[in-house]
Amino acid sequence: TTQLFLMGDIFDALFGYVPYTYEKNKELVDAINSLAKEIEIVYLEGNHDFQLHRYFKNINIFPIKKHPVEVRCMGKKVWLSHGDFDAPFGYRAYTFFIRNKAILPFLNIYDRITNHSILNFVDRHMSKKDECKELEWFKEFSLKRIKNGFECDVYIDGHFHQNKKFDIEGIKYINLGAFACNQRYFVVEYINEEKSFDLKERFL
Repeated sequence: TTQLFLMGDIFDALFGYVPYTYEKNKELVDAINSLAKEIEIVYLEGNHDFQLHRYFKNINIFPIKKHPVEVRCMGKKVWLSHGDFDAPFGYRAYTFFIRNKAILPFLNIYDRITNHSILNFVDRHMSKKDECKELEWFKEFSLKRIKNGFECDVYIDGHFHQNKKFDIEGIKYINLGAFACNQRYFVVEYINEEKSFDLKERFL
């Protein structure tokens, strides 16, 4: 492939201005940086990986405030997002706080002097979280959400990890599954070279 799109939450915890998260993930960070020398990589930051410009110098990084990212593919308007850019106010206020580059250094100091209590809490939380759980309310939630002003032909996100496809209000919505659950990735395939495109699942 000539391009790789990373849709966020590639790491359980990788925060700019918190060096300990880099130390724990250095091998994968180095692998992505090495790959970026060969192909174009586009990284949409998630709620577990942000302020990434400190670690990835040759990658196109889109923070949450720039989601959704609009791209064109075979004449189609495609929106890409991690998936939480239009979350309720309380969640957005919380994520603004933890992503703030002025606040992160203080969180880093607190984490260090408390023997990484914050990051240990994140680890414990992630170890209990079921990334593969099916959300019964997801289709109805998606319908209401997309009716609330999405202006695109295709919308693709992750975040909810449902591995679902819906046609809603003329929009093709694709919610990606967690890679840890199904070991799949998507490849954009062009149909008839000029007329259309589709996303095909591939297994690792």
